[in-house]
Amino acid sequence: MLDMAECEGVVDIYNCVKTLCSRRINMIQTEEQYIFIHDAILEACLCGETAILVNEFAVTYKEMLRVDSQSNSSQLREEFQTLNSVTPHLDVEECSIALLPRNREKNRSMDVLPPDRALAFLVTTEGESNNYINAALADSFHRQAAFIVSPHPLPGTTADFWRLVFDYGCTAVVMLNQLNQSNSAWPCVQYWPEPGLQQYGPMEVEFLSMSADEDVITRLFRVKNVTRLQEGQLVVCQFQFLRWSAYRDVPDSKKAFLNLLAQVHKWQRECGEGRTVVHCLNGGGRSGTLCACNILLEMIQYQNMVDIFYAVKTLRNCKPNMVESLDQYRFCYDLVLEYLDCFEGR
Repeated sequence: MLDMAECEGVVDIYNCVKTLCSRRINMIQTEEQYIFIHDAILEACLCGETAILVNEFAVTYKEMLRVDSQSNSSQLREEFQTLNSVTPHLDVEECSIALLPRNREKNRSMDVLPPDRALAFLVTTEGESNNYINAALADSFHRQAAFIVSPHPLPGTTADFWRLVFDYGCTAVVMLNQLNQSNSAWPCVQYWPEPGLQQYGPMEVEFLSMSADEDVITRLFRVKNVTRLQEGQLVVCQFQFLRWSAYRDVPDSKKAFLNLLAQVHKWQRECGEGRTVVHCLNGGGRSGTLCACNILLEMIQYQNMVDIFYAVKTLRNCKPNMVESLDQYRFCYDLVLEYLDCFEGR
């Protein structure tokens, strides 16, 4: 069908599927599969080829930034607009669990909700508390559910946050917002003990150590479930990023962001690839930007190419507000360029 679209400028999905089914009865079995074919063909026709080889990236990106004198737009801007057009918009029914009356107070913003299909449900029980937390599972390039993306914990969801960390074996927590930052009635409060230890619901969190450079504060914690000590303990490293100003769409420094990614990668490799919780004010734009940049660096490592459109689109399939703005989308390109420049300079 893609060959037909390219050669003839038209596509006949109905007759193509009809022909396939006449040759093999069970080729297309459900309405969902038939709809998926339409979506996939539409996306391929709209988006085209978006992967870029590493050795062609600098030249290609420079051309993408060039503003056309007639349209007064750039290829980069048009690509982002296409991305927005193929991003699925969540219906109320798709966020039914987050919208349950008992869960509404667990959401920092009702505008940014996780879809049911991507929810990270809590396992550890706590009294009459249910298993909902505003947190979505997201894939990295080489591992499913490598990330859990969440808003900064609310005062009433701190225990749920540590339950999440423990239940999913999250050995890293990345904090991309500032304390006391807020766009609602709920400021971003400190959710960890420093120093000493503190119990949050069934979870005991013990502060172990802290170190810092100009970009990142790292804190080490020991976490255990005091109601089920037989489950052992989890050592968790929190990375608090310092170089993202409160009301900026993108980090203050690309080098600082690369430093953050390198520190998280090094820690997770030493821990045996535990999951990473990423949180910002709303669990969207900033968190999605970090996840996207991580995916892109993995693409470079494993395939010697990058596909920023694909990386962001994949993340948006689980949460549509990941990488919210054109500035954040461009930052992903800029970070790849910075990384490749640093790599070539070694």
